[in-house]
Amino acid sequence: MVDDYHQLREAAPPAPQGCPVNHDWSPLDEDYLADPYPIASRLRSEGPIFYAEQLGYVVITEMDDILEVFNNPAVYSSEIVQDPVFPLAEEAKAVLAAPDFDPQKVMSNRQAPDHGRIRKYTRQGFSRRRLMTLEPYVRRRSNELIDDMIAAKAGGGAPVEFIDAFAFPLPGETVFRFIGFPEADDERLKQWCSDRKAFSWGRPTPAEQTAIATKMLAYWRYCRAFTAAKRDDRADDFASELLAAHDADERELTYREVESILYGLSFAGHEAVTALICNCLLCLLPRREQWDQLVADPTLIPNAVEEVLRFESSQISWRRITTEDTMLRGIELPAGTRIFMNFASANRQPDLFDHPNEFDIHRPNAAQHISFGKGMHYCLGASLAKFEAVLVLEALVDRLPTLRLVEHQKIWSSANITFRGPEQLLVDW
Repeated sequence: MVDDYHQLREAAPPAPQGCPVNHDWSPLDEDYLADPYPIASRLRSEGPIFYAEQLGYVVITEMDDILEVFNNPAVYSSEIVQDPVFPLAEEAKAVLAAPDFDPQKVMSNRQAPDHGRIRKYTRQGFSRRRLMTLEPYVRRRSNELIDDMIAAKAGGGAPVEFIDAFAFPLPGETVFRFIGFPEADDERLKQWCSDRKAFSWGRPTPAEQTAIATKMLAYWRYCRAFTAAKRDDRADDFASELLAAHDADERELTYREVESILYGLSFAGHEAVTALICNCLLCLLPRREQWDQLVADPTLIPNAVEEVLRFESSQISWRRITTEDTMLRGIELPAGTRIFMNFASANRQPDLFDHPNEFDIHRPNAAQHISFGKGMHYCLGASLAKFEAVLVLEALVDRLPTLRLVEHQKIWSSANITFRGPEQLLVDW
């Protein structure tokens, strides 16, 4: 792995003085990507804080420290959370150097005071009323996709690849309806919004970086054209709400910020939710007793989703950078220290969760996971993601109660430091 990290180490700051150093581990190691939890547990037992030399980040593994970082955004800035872990290739930089590619930081990577100003409007868009307007669409589309799965199996008799058939299209289409994008644009939008996790959190090749950058540029141009057209074609959707807020006070929410919010929202509401839906099946289907309990009593589904988020989250880390010299766990961290918060460790911390390595849909404190963050930057889409997952499971337990995973299939997640979910998932019933 040394060659893969050579360029990154060139730019990484040295370990803070007095901080324990781990010379070998990285979240991109093959064994960690395959199953991060036992390794995360071992790292936590060896010490709650250490410098990962292969990554160039100070790693924290315990919930209290992660909460301290999340709850002190003035010292632990979120400005790097969307930045690529590895330096971009020159070819990708050239694509993104297009003069019209200039989205602004508006949500997870925007700092106070501007973050609070913008979040006021984005939070309003994620109201319960807005979610309820989406419910009929999610239920209808879920059943349509299940119909297609049943027809495909009847036609060929083979197992169904669940991601292509259901888990990829549904979240993308749902967030597009939320924003107000027309259904006719769905297919190209889904292609433009794919692969972002590899770009910012993985180690794509220069050719892969360039291909993803090209999609990002095309999608940004689409969002700008859509926003311009939407100014004269308002509807009951998130884009129209943002434009109305801009019209009411152009200084409080600028036009470029409206464009940038729409551009930035799609990934957060797309690939991560795909992974969450798949992880629900990975957790539940092999545990037939618990799946059958959901079939018999769907009111258990909301807590089951919380337990999936704790036990097998679609997001197992997040990042911060210090804005000033500070102290954490008795270690002096200079300004500019990069922090890696290990959710895979904290979500299975034995002093917080009884028998943390057991999956239990009845766990009373399942919702105390850290998978959506905390504080000022708590994930805006958390309610939408859980809402979708609950509706999906309700449809699946009703329509396909005998759903099962195909045995002996290889389950793998893409090579990235943060997002976790299968790239292929074969199901049968």
